[in-house]
Amino acid sequence: MRLEARRKAGFFPLPLAEAVRIRNVLQFSEGHTTALDPCVGDGAPFAEIASGKAVLRYGIELDAYRAEQAKAICTELIQGNALEVSCPVESFSLLYENPPYDWEIGDGQNRRMEVVFLGSTFRWLRPEGILVLVIPRERVVECSQILAGHFKNVRLYGLTEPACLQYRQVVVIGVRRTHRERERVQDSEITRSRSYYASVANNATQLRALGDEPDCVYKVPESGPVKLVYRGLPLDSIEDLLPKSSAYRQAGAILFADEDHIEGRPLTPLHGGHVGLLCTAGMLNGIFGQGESRHIAHWQSVKLVDKTEEQSEDGTVTIREKERWANELNVAFANGKVVTLK
Repeated sequence: MRLEARRKAGFFPLPLAEAVRIRNVLQFSEGHTTALDPCVGDGAPFAEIASGKAVLRYGIELDAYRAEQAKAICTELIQGNALEVSCPVESFSLLYENPPYDWEIGDGQNRRMEVVFLGSTFRWLRPEGILVLVIPRERVVECSQILAGHFKNVRLYGLTEPACLQYRQVVVIGVRRTHRERERVQDSEITRSRSYYASVANNATQLRALGDEPDCVYKVPESGPVKLVYRGLPLDSIEDLLPKSSAYRQAGAILFADEDHIEGRPLTPLHGGHVGLLCTAGMLNGIFGQGESRHIAHWQSVKLVDKTEEQSEDGTVTIREKERWANELNVAFANGKVVTLK
């Protein structure tokens, strides 16, 4: 995942227009129904998908700020990692999942987070319960074993909003098989289903777009209240208490050392080479100029990669990369104009 995506903790919310289209495919029973979103974010798409007077909405969200936003629409919300939450199996009637689009982080762990989340949470869905899974199209392959073995009446739709097209998102909707249906499913049926999912992942033209008028309706069964238990560490509380610990105070002098301040005038006038060295070292950052020319200057070093291609006589292409460092100056003027000089 790119650095910007990691900063957002993989948060790429579903556009509300697509959430409305998914809601049109669902038909809730008149009795109480429980729905879960293990990556609820701010809760806006989940509130639309699981809208209904008798729907109990449960959410899990890692980010504290977004979790606070989602409290307004959730019957119960847990702020923490969904993979560290315990739940009775076969409890929920609806599972809506838009997991992080990333790889696992750790030694020897190389699975996609989409299949990790699905594998950890689909068991919480009761038989005949409805799965709504939003993932990039190419990630359907990783999820195909679970989808083929545990779900029936599975339909895949392409999502057409600009943000969805950017990430090649599709929605997978299916019904969880009963215990007897899982025992009777044939290996040949699972193989055919997985082959279909693989073909869809490689060829988007096979997908029908999810439209405003649904071509089928999934009935969401009734279910009672659910008890979720978070067994992970209270990260926000730990972060608040950390600055008060003695170990943190001892390490703070090293980790957050005060910046050096250079004052005074040089003994002799600086020539161009001196000025260049001081600038690139960050020692001439600050406020300069008068009137409209008054500005803030800040220098920084950036790493660049130069790529070259070499083709041999047999047609083999060799790509070589060479890293180098360059300096960049950012200037912000008093009138709001910002200039970057490279």
